Amino acid sequence: MTKKSRTPSADSLSPRHVAVVGAGIAGVACARTLMQAGHRVTVFEKSQDAGGRMATRNTEFGGFDHGTQYFTVRDARFEKALATAQGLVRPWSANTVRILDELGRVVASALPPKEAHWVATPGMNALVRQWAQPLAAAGSLALETEVIRLEPDRLQPRRWQLQTEGPGARSPVYSGFDSVVLAVPSPQAHALLLSSQQGKPLMAKLSDVSVAPCWTLMLAFPQAIQPTLAHLGPHWNAARSTHHRIAWLARESSKPGRDPIERWTVQASPDWSQRHLEDDAERVKAKLLKAFTEVTGIRAQPPHATVHRWRYAQTMEPLGKTHLWDHKSGIGACGDWCLGHRVEDGFVSGLEMALEIC
Repeated sequence: MTKKSRTPSADSLSPRHVAVVGAGIAGVACARTLMQAGHRVTVFEKSQDAGGRMATRNTEFGGFDHGTQYFTVRDARFEKALATAQGLVRPWSANTVRILDELGRVVASALPPKEAHWVATPGMNALVRQWAQPLAAAGSLALETEVIRLEPDRLQPRRWQLQTEGPGARSPVYSGFDSVVLAVPSPQAHALLLSSQQGKPLMAKLSDVSVAPCWTLMLAFPQAIQPTLAHLGPHWNAARSTHHRIAWLARESSKPGRDPIERWTVQASPDWSQRHLEDDAERVKAKLLKAFTEVTGIRAQPPHATVHRWRYAQTMEPLGKTHLWDHKSGIGACGDWCLGHRVEDGFVSGLEMALEIC
């Protein structure tokens, strides 16, 4: 493929049509910025809704933030964007402790908060869903539509077309894109480029990024309802654990704007999740439930217990810059994995990706 065949023919300041693959916070931030700059955008998301790992699992006992637990605000641009979601974002007094002994039991007092912890209400998915509403209203959000191949447009060789599948796909092929942004976990971006035989300059850099999986356990104890029964078990709301199976625990019902039934989200450590990645879900649930009992002392059997596997959860080795962009091909990639694993890392990455295209 020659440089001439892939260089956009239109002036760099003219409106462009950009495909964004992935509707997590990075993809939505990128798409919103491009739309506000006057470009045409189509966002593809294989799931039923926008959000990515800012996800909430709704049950009869209340919601579980089974992906991202909270976020911090360090970047001024992220703070400015959050100002558009007033009433949706609230501080969470996490009352966090660190668990230190070999069984994971608490042997330390509450950790002093280094910075404010924030959550979206009524669930973590609410923030990205709100920011995605203008995209949906413009007909620019294709949900339940998985992109399976990227290739040159058959009618306009200087542009791209995407092959898709899924119940929400309006067409098996979407065409006429000047640029394509992959706002998905780095292993998924690499796999899509590899199978499409496109974007070789990006693939080598994507291979340097390391992202670990995470098994998440969700528990509900309907016999404990706040504020009638303040707590079931420990008097802390979140813990960073050194237990060999568990890295993080959080009392969901302690978060603002949540249902009062006692609920816990338990996230396994990256190493343990990797070793048990392909294990049967029931076996994983039993092992994590045993570890939860060891850490919290709660021995009551939860009427609701389920697990979710995130294949790509926590960045272990980031890219080290805000995004990837190949000007010759018009292909870019962004996500929290570029900078770390925080929500604001994803936002900044998507924003910088859009500014690069603009």
